[in-house]
Amino acid sequence: MPEGSIGKEGPSAGTAILSAFVSLFTKTQINLDIAMTGRISLVGQVLPVGGLKEKILAAHRAGIKIILAPGANRADIEENVPESVKTGIKFVDVEDIKEVLHELFEGQAVTEWWKDTLSL
Repeated sequence: MPEGSIGKEGPSAGTAILSAFVSLFTKTQINLDIAMTGRISLVGQVLPVGGLKEKILAAHRAGIKIILAPGANRADIEENVPESVKTGIKFVDVEDIKEVLHELFEGQAVTEWWKDTLSL
């Protein structure tokens, strides 16, 4: 994404970037205790990412309580992230962008907006 970046930088921020746009367009704030990662396909699938252990460790240090991550990365979390880090964090496996938006905006007015807007 940044100028001069390496081609592989940025794709894992797909869920975060789309969520930021939905938040902006609907004027709905996202809970600051939530972190997310995941590439997004053209049909809305959330695809696996690399470096998940390091991302989770950073989220843990920042006091994050909920992490949305691709379901395909579940084994990475179970095998590579220390139990002491997993304690106190709720991991939510997501398979498509609708699940991400549901987790972020459930119970808020934006829920109806994205249901009507996204026909993935």
